[in-house]
Amino acid sequence: MAAFGTEDLRIPLPSGGSLAASLARPDGAADGSGLPGVVVLHEIWGLNDDMRRIAARFADNGYAAVAPDLYSDGNKRLCLSRTLLDMTFTKGRRSLAAIEAVRAWLGDRPEVDGTRIGVIGFCMGGGFALLFGTRGSVGAAGVNYGSVPKDRSRLTGVCPVVASYGAEDRQFAPHAQRLEDHLTALGVPHDVKLYDGVGHSFWSQDAAPSWMKRFPGMTMHYGEEQAEDAWARTLSFFAEHLA
Repeated sequence: MAAFGTEDLRIPLPSGGSLAASLARPDGAADGSGLPGVVVLHEIWGLNDDMRRIAARFADNGYAAVAPDLYSDGNKRLCLSRTLLDMTFTKGRRSLAAIEAVRAWLGDRPEVDGTRIGVIGFCMGGGFALLFGTRGSVGAAGVNYGSVPKDRSRLTGVCPVVASYGAEDRQFAPHAQRLEDHLTALGVPHDVKLYDGVGHSFWSQDAAPSWMKRFPGMTMHYGEEQAEDAWARTLSFFAEHLA
């Protein structure tokens, strides 16, 4: 693995605002080095140390990885409410447009090959990653315990997908089979896996507040064995489809 460097910055939006983001990339990356890129989409908690850790691990594996804070274009509480309303009532159009701005910014960087960019998301970000994969601007999508629409037509044109869910996640575990069925019917290359012994947010070491873990159906704890297997599958899948 290569060493990496990180940088906090802001990415301009077409609306005139901007998003805070953390950029991680291999040390020594030079203009024209043609790095593959990945956009890392956070859980409902926003950009935190877990998402920074995940972006850094991608950089350690040769990617330029950017993790935007989707709540940073204005008041955080209002941005959170706006994002949830966007997911519920407008199929995420506003959020997907912001993610596209982040992808375009990453693809325009001189050290990045803009034709080799993927997206990965977790929980809320996993749902966004799946829908973003239908826009034709990424070559692979990582969907981790993310929501899957019941209407298969919403995934028409989706890129290859690698997905991971926890079997003890009563809310989202059924989405794994739904995603498997949709992608099989659509003829899309995919790797969907349901992990025994873990629930929601099993990739995250310290993301969820303790009060959230008391909610019915929200078994939440880090599963090192399952997370490492999910990492291996994701990196292999991205290497294949972003080659």
